[in-house]
Amino acid sequence: MTGVPASAAGGTGRRAPGGKLGAAAVNQASLWNIANILTMLRLVLVPAFVVLLLQDGGYDPAWRAWAWAAFAVAMITDIFDGHLARTYNLVTDFGKIADPIADKAIMAAGLICLSALGDLPWWVTGVILFRELGITLMRFWVIRHGVIPASRGGKMKTLAQGTAVGMYVLALTGPLATLRWWVMALAVVLTVATGLDYVRQAVVLRRRGLAAERAARAAEAAGDAEAAAGAARAGAGGAVAEVDGADGGVGAVGGIGVEADGDEADGTAGRAGAARAGESAGTGGTGGTGGAGANAEAAAEPPR
Repeated sequence: MTGVPASAAGGTGRRAPGGKLGAAAVNQASLWNIANILTMLRLVLVPAFVVLLLQDGGYDPAWRAWAWAAFAVAMITDIFDGHLARTYNLVTDFGKIADPIADKAIMAAGLICLSALGDLPWWVTGVILFRELGITLMRFWVIRHGVIPASRGGKMKTLAQGTAVGMYVLALTGPLATLRWWVMALAVVLTVATGLDYVRQAVVLRRRGLAAERAARAAEAAGDAEAAAGAARAGAGGAVAEVDGADGGVGAVGGIGVEADGDEADGTAGRAGAARAGESAGTGGTGGTGGAGANAEAAAEPPR
């Protein structure tokens, strides 16, 4: 119950830089490595712990001492497999699933057996199990928006629960029996307090996730609208260019007409000039003929 799955199977076995898991994905390898073996051992210890605790009606101090030993080993392996998974970059899908199951299985087995034996009130077992199950479901509820990290309070809660259950498993009397009651009370308080904190974190995380999704959709819609407006502006610009081209064509035709009219005017003016030149020539010719006739008459007339 370290908050980090002891998915310690499958890494390269090399120590991660700074003792931390790298951001990059870890290569999956063999299922059989030390961290996953510890997780499997904890799973096997769950039924063994129950059998030992309930031997001879559950009230034999010797059997309960053996049950406490099994419970203690399970809790210690929980610490070590998580540490190995974080330190040596050993991560597998099996570990991600098996580690939280083993954590909750050993704790639930101890609480239920103690309540069944009458050593622990059922409401204590109910509060703790309800919190653990509820937080697990809540993590799945917000997983698409982010991950709720394990807090310091959660680690203290785990330590308090393990210590209290271990003290109740042992057949303690006198001041130690009184002390275990206070330790369990502390575990219940931390269980409720950290559970409420996880609920708050989950609500905040989900709100932020939904706000980010809405902002992304709004930005996408704004981008689509801007693209549509740009396309409309581009289409309008093309239409204006076509109209300008049509006007230029009309102007060109008009220019051709003007040029043709100019040529026609020049031709008319040329024909008029030629006609006037012909008339002048005709007049000159008539004059010349008249002059010739006068000279002929002068030559034919005898002198007086």
